[in-house]
Amino acid sequence: MAYYVFGAFTLLAFVWLVRAAIGDHRDAMLQRGRLLDEAHGLLREPGITIAPDRFPIVSGRIEDGRRVRIELIADTMVTRRLPQLWLTVTLIESETRDRPTLGALARPTGSEYYSLVHGLPEWMAPPEAGLSLLLRGNGRATPEQADAVRGRFQTLFADPLVKEAVIASKATRVIYQASQGERTAHMFLRQARFLLDTVPAATIRQAIMLAVGLSTVLAEADRSSATKAA
Repeated sequence: MAYYVFGAFTLLAFVWLVRAAIGDHRDAMLQRGRLLDEAHGLLREPGITIAPDRFPIVSGRIEDGRRVRIELIADTMVTRRLPQLWLTVTLIESETRDRPTLGALARPTGSEYYSLVHGLPEWMAPPEAGLSLLLRGNGRATPEQADAVRGRFQTLFADPLVKEAVIASKATRVIYQASQGERTAHMFLRQARFLLDTVPAATIRQAIMLAVGLSTVLAEADRSSATKAA
C-alpha cells in the first residue's frame, strides 16, 4: 500500500512541476513580448510584430520621416561573461545613397553571429578608441570618407554600451546594450534571464539618436571635400 501511495505522490509531484514549468515559460514569453513597449511613444506610425524567438520587433518613423526598425538579440554565445541583451536599431534611408559600407565592432570574439562587420571584405585600421575595435568596409570608401567615419566611431565607441555600428547605402545600424543576464541564473542554471520588464525609453532614444548621427557623417565629409575643392 505504501508503495502505491508513494508512486501516486511522485506522479502528482511530477505533474505539478511540469505544469509549473509550462506556466513559467508562458509568463516569460508574454513578458518578453512586452520588452519594447516603450518604443511606441518614440515613433510615428508604430507597429509591432513578434519574431519566432518571441522577442518583439517594432517599426515606425522618426521625425524626419525615415523608417526605423527596432529589434532585440539575446546573445548567449559568450565565454567568461554574462549573456547580453542587445538592442538593434536600423535606420532605413528614404532612397539609396551613394556611399560605401563601413562598420566597427567592439570587443570582437568571432562568435558575434549577428554582426554585419564580420561579413565585410576589407580590413581597415581602427581609430584610437581605448578598446579592441574591428573596423571593416566594402572597399569603396575614399580616404576622406574613411577618416570621417573613423572620427565618428572614435566618439561613438567612447560609450561602452555600443557594440556595433554600420553605415551603408540603404541603412545605418547601431547595436546597443539593453541589459546583462542575471548572474545567478547564468552561473547555476546556465539560463539567460534579463531583469527588466521593458527596455527604458531613454535607452531606445539614445540608440536611435546614435544611428541618426552616424547616418549624416559621410554627407558631412562629402560637403567638406566639395568646399575644399571649390
